[in-house]
Amino acid sequence: MIMSRVKELSRKISEDYRDKHPILISVLKGTMYFIADLTRELDIPVNIDFMSIGVYPGATKNTGVVRINKDLDLNITGRHVLMVEDIINTGLTIGYLVQNMEARKPASIKICTLLNNPSKRLVNIPLEYVGFEVPDILMVGYGIDYNQEYRHLRYIAEFSEEEYLRAGSESRGRSF
Repeated sequence: MIMSRVKELSRKISEDYRDKHPILISVLKGTMYFIADLTRELDIPVNIDFMSIGVYPGATKNTGVVRINKDLDLNITGRHVLMVEDIINTGLTIGYLVQNMEARKPASIKICTLLNNPSKRLVNIPLEYVGFEVPDILMVGYGIDYNQEYRHLRYIAEFSEEEYLRAGSESRGRSF
């Protein structure tokens, strides 16, 4: 299902950006599998760049205020930008990143996300490309982690934090 949807998204992106030579910006680490699969299916020239973000010490995750750990290497001024995310929940973080990118004067900015959780949305962010609408559950796999684990899974699964904590370290790394 994931690969089929990634191919559909890639076809649409290729159509929409046919003569625009976009820059795809991946927000690490969660997007690493998604952007790799997505770009391999594109049939247009693209540039790829990466950002890494984190929260400031003492800040809560749901503020949308992030620290940029790794900024872009490419100049996006006058370029068409496609932000690629693994999952969008509240919209606060991607809203902040889009605002940051807009200050750099790109020709356009659009958002592509593999997973969209609209039930948690606090900020109305237009999403141009959405892989799947998802319920408000904790998920892991295909780049999405829990405490930096489970990214490597080839699928996306619901994750139980309670079972993880109850099982202790002996269950870590086990597929479920």
